[in-house]
Amino acid sequence: MNKFPGSLTYVRLSLLLAVTFLLSVIQVHAQCPPDVVTSGLQFPIGLAQTNKGDLLVAEGGTTTPNTGRISIVDQSGHRRTLLAGLPSGINDVLEPSGPAGLFMRGRTLYVAIGVGDIGLPGPFPGTAFANPNPSSPLFSSVLAIHFSASVEKKTSQGFTLTPADHQVLASGQKVTLSSGKEKLTIELVVNILPDFILNPLPTVPANVRFSNPFDLVAVGDQLYVTDGARNLVWRVDIPTGAFSALAEFPPIPNPLFGTIGGPVVEAVPTGIAYSDGQLLVTLFRGFPFPPATSVVQQIDPLTGSYVPLIIGLKTAIDVLPIRGGGDTDYLVLQHTSGVGPPFVPPFSRPGLLLRFDEPGAGPVIIADCLTRPTSMVLDEKNDTLYITEYAGRVVAIPFD
Repeated sequence: MNKFPGSLTYVRLSLLLAVTFLLSVIQVHAQCPPDVVTSGLQFPIGLAQTNKGDLLVAEGGTTTPNTGRISIVDQSGHRRTLLAGLPSGINDVLEPSGPAGLFMRGRTLYVAIGVGDIGLPGPFPGTAFANPNPSSPLFSSVLAIHFSASVEKKTSQGFTLTPADHQVLASGQKVTLSSGKEKLTIELVVNILPDFILNPLPTVPANVRFSNPFDLVAVGDQLYVTDGARNLVWRVDIPTGAFSALAEFPPIPNPLFGTIGGPVVEAVPTGIAYSDGQLLVTLFRGFPFPPATSVVQQIDPLTGSYVPLIIGLKTAIDVLPIRGGGDTDYLVLQHTSGVGPPFVPPFSRPGLLLRFDEPGAGPVIIADCLTRPTSMVLDEKNDTLYITEYAGRVVAIPFD
């Protein structure tokens, strides 16, 4: 498979082009702060919309294991639980990890389940050990949830998976939950095994690298899943569950090396979308999050070859193609902004929503007042863009 250039020359070019972008930015601010649709969510990562107009939110859970859930949020901001008891655990960087990316097709919701507590913190930043007793056998997997329009409309308390249900799903069997006359069915699409690979370091020979599914998109019978820890995109055959690596992204030189961080920066693929026969993937980049190194990659889903589509970004976490008027614009969500690494205090700078009329043109700033945004969905009927924020909110921005 093709490798994206990882040379210092490329990093310097990215920095130069980023400055050019900034000089051509048009400041078009939406309502700031944005309208809050709902709050009090539990570390929301993924967002989707049903054909009835409700929002579905993936929440990573609390400090208690297996408290991940999928919530229904209506247009008025009222939250109801669709499914609770999903796999979750405190990951190696001490944050809840569970349900992440969502993709809704018909009456089936595909859910990427993150790394959970598969790993334990290692002795140094960027190192980790395997946890011999994770809270669920379903971490690093994709689940399919089938539910009717009646369930979406009527459920109030929702459905709850038990630890025993996790074991049943991990064995390859379906689980059907009932609440009165309503039913909901869950099945395992793929369990990425092994959950981790050995990644020995001279000072930490037992160091491991996990699989951490972050986001996904369905195209025909195939699912494409970003893996933020393994730095790749998986291709999953939905009918059989067979999976393979489609594209892998190497690290790049750290332009801040000597000041902070190690010699290289990881790719960290996050958001994924499909447009004009191509996959679009945001590379968030890892610590120390140097500016102008984050990109949107365009991947051929048949060959896995890829080229940069939009460069010069910082902590890009999601991308949304907008088709209209015979061409395609691109919305890019940045988790944080500013010049320099966002590490004191962590991720304190506001997130940005950028619009690119053309991939090589400068961005239009749609909003510069977001709090650690994670995902977005456009309601074309209501001309509203909905965005999840890691702090526990869904916010709305008018978007024509």
